[in-house]
Amino acid sequence: MTTDQQERQFENLIGNLLRVGVVSAALVVFAGGIWHIATSGSRPVAFRSFSGEPQELTSPGGIVAGLMHGDSRALIQAGLLLLIATPVARVLFALVGFAVQKDRLYVAVTAIVLATLIFSLSGG
Repeated sequence: MTTDQQERQFENLIGNLLRVGVVSAALVVFAGGIWHIATSGSRPVAFRSFSGEPQELTSPGGIVAGLMHGDSRALIQAGLLLLIATPVARVLFALVGFAVQKDRLYVAVTAIVLATLIFSLSGG
């Protein structure tokens, strides 16, 4: 296999990773939305005041706990986490690919991008 074929195969793999991640996230959010409407769609809505997600659904651990208790909003949040994780996984995958290719410059740049993503997602 030539280098061009390997690069094309690598690009296709990354593209498929992004497609699968986004479609999976959309399906999870959609399922959570349907579940939420089915279980609490008849409750009256107060349009004059906004209340965001409860504090327990703003962390990955809280989302997992909510899923364990059957909270439909936790499933929606899990889908959003999956959507956020997709490009992070893409950068991580690219880092490994560049390391296998022994491309030090791109490994360094990708590592900086990954560190920046992780720092910003951790609240930094």
